[in-house]
Amino acid sequence: MLVKKMLRTAWQYKAQFISMILMVMLGVGMFVGFNMEWVSIEENMYSFFDDSHFADYRLADEKGFSEEDIEKVKKIDGVDAAARFITVNVDVKDKDGDSVALAVTTNPEVSSFVMISGEAYDENSEDGIWLSDRYAEKNDLKPGDNVAFIYRGLEIKGVVKGLIKAAEQMICVRDKTQLMPDFATHGYAYVSPKLYEKTLGFAYYPQINVISKLEKDVFSEKANEALGKTTVTLTKDDTIAYSQAEGEASEGKAMGSILPALFLLIGLLTMVTTMHRLTAKEKTQIGTLKALGFHDSKIAVHYTSFAFFVAVLGTALGIALGYAVAWAIMNPNGMMGTYLDLPEWKLVFPWFCGVAVALIVTILTLIGFLSVKQMLAGTAADTLRPYSPKKMKPMAIERTKLFHKLPFGARWNMRDIVRHKSRTAMSLIGIIGCTILILASLGMKDTMNSFLNLYYDNGLNYSSRIFLSEKATDAERRAVIDKYNGDFGGSVSVQLDEKTISLDIYDVTRDKIRIMDKNNDKIDISDDGAYVCMRLAEQFNLKAGDTFTVSPFGTDDVYKLKVAGIFRSVSENVVISDKYAEACNVPYTIDSVYTDVAKSDVEQSEVIKSVQSKQMIMDSFETFLSLMDMMIYLLVGGALALGIIVLYNLGAMSYTERYREMATLKVVGFRDKKIGRLLSGQNLALSIIGIIIGIPLGALTLSYMLKTLASEYEMKMAIGFGSYLVTAILTVGMSLLVSLMVAGKNKKIDMVEALKGQE
Repeated sequence: MLVKKMLRTAWQYKAQFISMILMVMLGVGMFVGFNMEWVSIEENMYSFFDDSHFADYRLADEKGFSEEDIEKVKKIDGVDAAARFITVNVDVKDKDGDSVALAVTTNPEVSSFVMISGEAYDENSEDGIWLSDRYAEKNDLKPGDNVAFIYRGLEIKGVVKGLIKAAEQMICVRDKTQLMPDFATHGYAYVSPKLYEKTLGFAYYPQINVISKLEKDVFSEKANEALGKTTVTLTKDDTIAYSQAEGEASEGKAMGSILPALFLLIGLLTMVTTMHRLTAKEKTQIGTLKALGFHDSKIAVHYTSFAFFVAVLGTALGIALGYAVAWAIMNPNGMMGTYLDLPEWKLVFPWFCGVAVALIVTILTLIGFLSVKQMLAGTAADTLRPYSPKKMKPMAIERTKLFHKLPFGARWNMRDIVRHKSRTAMSLIGIIGCTILILASLGMKDTMNSFLNLYYDNGLNYSSRIFLSEKATDAERRAVIDKYNGDFGGSVSVQLDEKTISLDIYDVTRDKIRIMDKNNDKIDISDDGAYVCMRLAEQFNLKAGDTFTVSPFGTDDVYKLKVAGIFRSVSENVVISDKYAEACNVPYTIDSVYTDVAKSDVEQSEVIKSVQSKQMIMDSFETFLSLMDMMIYLLVGGALALGIIVLYNLGAMSYTERYREMATLKVVGFRDKKIGRLLSGQNLALSIIGIIIGIPLGALTLSYMLKTLASEYEMKMAIGFGSYLVTAILTVGMSLLVSLMVAGKNKKIDMVEALKGQE
């Protein structure tokens, strides 16, 4: 009997049950999906690092390391493996604009790669090239093809022996100025030490990569002692591949704590309100069951089972949605696939998601039990009385003349809002949540467009960047600067209170390099101080006029610098002019020339290591922006779905609660359209209030997301008027759509049935 009743009740309230299931599905789906994303990144990333023998430490010295040096490092107690290593950007012959990060390791057990197809790596091969599979795919290359690279005017040519993935290039960008990989124009490759040394004519390895579990301070001290000199010691955290992949995982954790929390909160609150209203509507049925002799415990189990099945079905669908969301982000052709170059894309279901899902089912079931328990109080006769709206005291405003001058619809809706505070609050929460998500999503796009326009269109005011050879003399470097009429720069790795940063020295006489202050205004780099990026200024509490010290790696020298200003940057760095560097006796080498000359017009020579065009960097933005658009569509779609489900559910509940009132209105002559306008007017008023509250909260949410998820870019929040307008239009449109859907139910009101019950 109760099973049949359960099916009839479920069908009678199908709209409410479907909405609750969808809300649970959305909440669980977002929670599972976003947490699966960052856990999967970590699992796949660490597995890749292990399989390709990613180095823990990198000893750097521009003079290079000999075979004797590597043997000394291998003998250090605590070092598991070591290799001499080099990676340089080289041009691809006969492919204008293409470049490859060419790597050589003297030990395939350190900083190597994972084979995808082709022949296994042979460190004695005289013509073997192991090429990035994604670069090969984009450029129609396969094993057996001939490839040639240009480095320092030399040609390194060979045969593609195999296709690979290398953890050292898991995020394959030319340098820190490029946001996203672009495998159509830039890839990576490994060649054997034999081919490299034969082409170069000698063995030059500026790095020793080491696998060791020693702490950095301990390892650095032992390495310096073994080598008999002070060297630069970089950890894996200082590499782009490791640090940015870790950053993606950290951002995923932060994102997993923002959106799912909002969805789950609204889902739980909706469940509380809906289950209470459903049991209130079923009050007469509960009384009938009690009168027929059913025990309270059996009735409680019967109605609690509704919440249990909603929770189970909703969480099951939510887990499926979570897998879909995670796969949309974490797959070779998805959002992360365009950024991370991984050999495997396994989705990992976190253990804590299982615990959370079980807890959600328990909580939702408990909500159902508590709702029906409240209705079971009293005798069968008490319970048999149908639900009637609670009596309310007149509002203070009702005693004013102004209230009685208001239209009937306004007065009716005001009383209804005060009478049903919980439903009103839930409607507001749904509208506010929708507004926050839409505005934050659209604002992120506006902010990124503003950032790209500021930094790349205005900040990088050059056509080509010429990278100079390490072996070039100062006179040769100056000759290139004069020949191409460019500004020049050099970078020095320094320590600022144990933190590794870049000290960038520029000569800006031709306006090719620009930096911007906190207000996005251009700063003229003066010769009387240093310019500190915003993150470092905040971390070390630095402001204009303060002084700080830096110490270049490989030396015990300390240089005192004065803060001339604070600027926005995409990396943790300090900028000074070449004249200020000379005044402070900071040693540096010119490594880049920034010029308006097109890359194709820069002549190859032994002095020029490689050339990068600004257009190469800009081309990668299209991929980045397309990924951002995909994420924004996903978030806006989710926000609208959230709002529609919540408002429709509450609207249907409102229809149930006001059934007698609307029947009374129909009896006294109100037409269906007029009643529909009354309902729409209330939703519209709540929508406007929700937008007014939600817009500033959306801006605060975006500010938090920028600080948490994109702090490395030091972006200034920029929300355009269009985003505010679109947010308001979408939110109001969603509310009106739901109002029309609910208003259509007015035609089904049975006036006699509605009015014959007792008050």
